[in-house]
Amino acid sequence: MSTKINTTYYKTKIGELIIGSYENKLCLLDFRYRKMRPTVDKRIKNYLKCDFLEREDEIIAEAKKQVDEYLQGCRKKFKIPVLLLGSDFQKQVWNELLKINYGETATYLDIAKRINNPKATRAVASANGANALALIVPCHRIIASSGELGGYGGGLPVKKRLLNLEIKNTPLPDKGNNDFKACKI
Repeated sequence: MSTKINTTYYKTKIGELIIGSYENKLCLLDFRYRKMRPTVDKRIKNYLKCDFLEREDEIIAEAKKQVDEYLQGCRKKFKIPVLLLGSDFQKQVWNELLKINYGETATYLDIAKRINNPKATRAVASANGANALALIVPCHRIIASSGELGGYGGGLPVKKRLLNLEIKNTPLPDKGNNDFKACKI
C-alpha cells in the first residue's frame, strides 16, 4: 500500500497542471492555479490518508503522454486507470460526465436528470466544480441550460479552447474522417 501520492507539475499549452497517482491509478489531473486547488488537494489527501510527494511514476508519465495527444487533437478518449475520490453523489455525477462523448456538451440539468435527481442542478454544478480529473472526467463539456459556458477550473478561455478543439476534431456525418491529422497513438 502506498504511503504517498506521487505528484508532478506539467506545463501544457492550456496551463500548468498538477498530476497525481496513487497505487497505479490516476487520482489527480487538474489546473495547478485554480481557485479550488486547496480544497481539492485536501479532499484527496483526506480520502487517501497520506500526503503528496513530488515524484513521477509510470501512471503520471502515461497521463502526460495522453494529455499531449488530446491537446494535439489525436486522442478522443483517455485510457488510464483512475481513482475517483469524493462523496457517492460526486462520483455518480463524475461517472455521468465520463459518458459525454468527445465534441458533445450537456447541461447541469441533463446530468441531474441522468442521475434521476432533476432538482439537483446546483449540487451537480458543485460536484462538477470539485472534479479533480480535468480533461479525463470532462467537466469542460458541461454548459448552462441557457447555452452559456458557465464556469471552469482552468478558466473560461481554456474551456472555450477545449470545446473548440473537440468540435474541430469531430467529423461531420457527411464529411468522413478526411480532416483528421495523422496521429500516432
